[in-house]
Amino acid sequence: MRAIEITQPGKPEVLRPCERPLPELKAGEVLIRVHAAGINRPDVLQRMGHYPVPPGASDLPGLEVAGEIVDGELGDSGFKKGDMVCALVQGGGYAEYCAAPLAQCLPVPAGLSAVEAASLPETFFTVWTNVFDRAGLSDGETLLVQGGTSGIGVTAIQLATARGHRVFATAGNDEKCRACEELGAERGINYRTEDFVAVVKELTAGKGVDVVLDMVAGDYVAREIDCLADDGRIALIALLGGAKANVDLGQVLRRRLSISGSTLRPRPVAFKGAIAQKLREQVWPLFAQGKIKPVIYKTFPLEQAAEAHALMESSTHVGKIVLQVV
Repeated sequence: MRAIEITQPGKPEVLRPCERPLPELKAGEVLIRVHAAGINRPDVLQRMGHYPVPPGASDLPGLEVAGEIVDGELGDSGFKKGDMVCALVQGGGYAEYCAAPLAQCLPVPAGLSAVEAASLPETFFTVWTNVFDRAGLSDGETLLVQGGTSGIGVTAIQLATARGHRVFATAGNDEKCRACEELGAERGINYRTEDFVAVVKELTAGKGVDVVLDMVAGDYVAREIDCLADDGRIALIALLGGAKANVDLGQVLRRRLSISGSTLRPRPVAFKGAIAQKLREQVWPLFAQGKIKPVIYKTFPLEQAAEAHALMESSTHVGKIVLQVV
């Protein structure tokens, strides 16, 4: 099969087309003929040598795919061979065929293309488990999304808005701020020209937000503590701004604040399967209702994975970048 491999740690050009044997299925897995694969920041980190592959996972990059089930034991899952699905995987997505745990497969929502469906699993699994499960965003609460035009950002904005929450989002220029607002954010905040702490305090009459979805970390954490409401929570999912933070723990104690962190890739199939079930029940119907939609910035042929990574690193995109395989 055609695939894209990381020849050595480095810049986008280390991604090269190659030929690989078809994946060998493990118990509980299905073989998907990949039509499209999403590009994500962890793929970039893996390419650079900063995100180790979990034991037993494919060394090929790619954490989400959409395509046709062509092999595997389907049991009483309700799926059959030939069905179009999208799936969260531990690796191997940049290829013509990919092995995926059956529990992590979801039907392609009605009316969506394979390219659109391939943009969903990584961000929706991540947002659901961090914003709603771990941080417990509940009725009447507010959310601040750092990096509102990233794949994670556009998902978090839409999903929280569709579920009735006030959402604020940061972005790097005024055009991106307007894009956040078009997706449902009440206010896009230009982090280059505005103080997001001051803006959030003004918008919430001094109370602050209940939950922050943070992929920046570093010196943002102290500022996020300042803009949290009492009993507020920070859900930390990436370290783009650095792994060290100097925070006022007195505030954490006095105001009952919580900071949680998580990475999804190494979690067991049972954990991710439970998320898939919640998404199917509580989120997938929102596509049919027109309350949420995929946001695709650009697609590339599989062989142009290096160009896709270069675009990802430029941070000029709004939404997802997807590789088209078929």
